[in-house]
Amino acid sequence: MRSIAKRVIVLVALVAIIVPTAFAGGAAETADSKGNVTLLYVEWAGEVAATYVAQAVLEEMGYNVTTTPVSAAAMWQGMATGDGDGMLAAWLPGTHGDFLAQTEDRIDLLDPLLSGARIGLLVPTYVEIDTVAELNEYADRFGGEIIGIDPGAGLMAATERAIEVYGLDNMTLVEGSDAAMTAALGAAIDNNEWIVVTGWTPHWKEAAFELKYLEDPELVFGDEEFVAAVARDGLAEDMPEVHAFLNNFYWTPAQLGEVLMWNEEPGADPAETARRWVAENRDVVDTWIP
Repeated sequence: MRSIAKRVIVLVALVAIIVPTAFAGGAAETADSKGNVTLLYVEWAGEVAATYVAQAVLEEMGYNVTTTPVSAAAMWQGMATGDGDGMLAAWLPGTHGDFLAQTEDRIDLLDPLLSGARIGLLVPTYVEIDTVAELNEYADRFGGEIIGIDPGAGLMAATERAIEVYGLDNMTLVEGSDAAMTAALGAAIDNNEWIVVTGWTPHWKEAAFELKYLEDPELVFGDEEFVAAVARDGLAEDMPEVHAFLNNFYWTPAQLGEVLMWNEEPGADPAETARRWVAENRDVVDTWIP
């Protein structure tokens, strides 16, 4: 009887230790850790790559890092409420401009991490039209559909505006995801079919397929954009080293493109490819670490 009671006491003690950790939210802080960092991201190829590279470097720096995929709207809101410590996915000034306007007084917008980005509508180069306006005339060739991504994305909102501005009454924007969009694109190209998709640069699909942007003379999709990092309000004071790292993170489309192609290899793990890129590009990574 004494033996049973002793085991119960030990079990209760273990539960008291384990339960608070299990429900603390995110990674548990270890004794030798500098702290916990939560990175929010949208599941777009470039943002997945950047987030996992940031995670790999921050873990090398001694932090416990949790990466959390969310919609674009939830990502910005999460940063504004402090649910995330940082993100590397702010497409500006156009794509996420509305999200920035709604949250800019509650976040810390950092420096650009990538230049030369753009958004718009993409078709295979064999498609015999060159402008967004022509989509309506050839709607039947496209099945009356523009293949889109997640409904909360700024690119989807811009495409809805394009449908209005160019009078694309015969076209419907189809909601989906990055993966579903690229799968549909690949299947159409395999069969030499006409397809139009929501697109952005940089993205691995441009290296995999021969594509072209449809001309947008009304600039509904805006001019060239940049991608910036965002920190939660107060991160600079709470974790100055993490804040400085996020602000220093910068790479070129070619460097990002290397990770994107690795991530498309069969069985690829974004976390592993990120660690591989970090290991092979120490000269770049070292400029990010304060």
